[in-house]
Amino acid sequence: MAIDGTPVTVEAIRDVGNGTIALELEAPEEFEALPGQFVLLRAVPGEDDQTAADLEEDDVVMRHYTLSSPSVTETFEITVGIDPDGELSPWLADFEGGEIVHIEGPFGTITYDGDQDVVAVAGGPGVGPAVSIAEAAHESGHDATVIYQDDAPAHTDRLDALEDAGAAVTVLEDGESDGLADAIETHLEDGQLYAFGFESFVTFVSETIEDAGGDADDALIENFG
Repeated sequence: MAIDGTPVTVEAIRDVGNGTIALELEAPEEFEALPGQFVLLRAVPGEDDQTAADLEEDDVVMRHYTLSSPSVTETFEITVGIDPDGELSPWLADFEGGEIVHIEGPFGTITYDGDQDVVAVAGGPGVGPAVSIAEAAHESGHDATVIYQDDAPAHTDRLDALEDAGAAVTVLEDGESDGLADAIETHLEDGQLYAFGFESFVTFVSETIEDAGGDADDALIENFG
C-alpha cells in the first residue's frame, strides 16, 4: 500500500543548531502556504523507496512540522528537532538530499500575510515559525520583534541577520521567567503578537499578556501540545 500524501524530494538538509536540522522540501504543484502554517510529514523510517507500493501503512510515522521559511517558492523549509529516541527525526537527520518523504497540507489558521508589524514569541521548537514570520514582516517593510527562549538556540544565523536589519531580538535561557515576562511586556504594543511553543510556554505567554494589561485573545497562539 502506498503512503498517503504527496511525495516530495528533500532538496537539502542543514544543521541549524544543537540537535536541530532544517529540511528544504520540494513544493508540490499549486502548493501555497503562509508563515505560521504547518504540514503533516509521513514516512516509513529505514525504507529507501518511500514510493513503493508494498509499504505497510502500519509502519508509517507521521509528524506535524511548521514552515520555517518566510515564503514558498519551488521549495519550502521545515525545522526538525532531533529526538535521539524518536522514530522519525533520527532517520531524517541522516538524510543527504534526494530522499523522498510524503506531505499533506498546508494546515493552520495562524498565519502572517505581510500586512503589519509583528512580535513573535517562541519557546523551543517554536523558533521555526517565529523566525519565518519575522523575516516575512521585514521583507514586507514592517517591524519585527523576536522573543525566544531555549537552552540550545537554533537558527541563530537568521536571528543575527534579523537583528542586523533592525529587528529587536531577545534570546533567553529556559527558566528565565522574569526575563521572558519583561520582554513580552516591553514589546506588547509593538505589533501583532504570535506565540509558538509547548503548552506550558504558551500558557505563560497568555498569562503574562493579561498581567501586563493586554488581551490574550488578541494574540495568535499555536500550542504544540
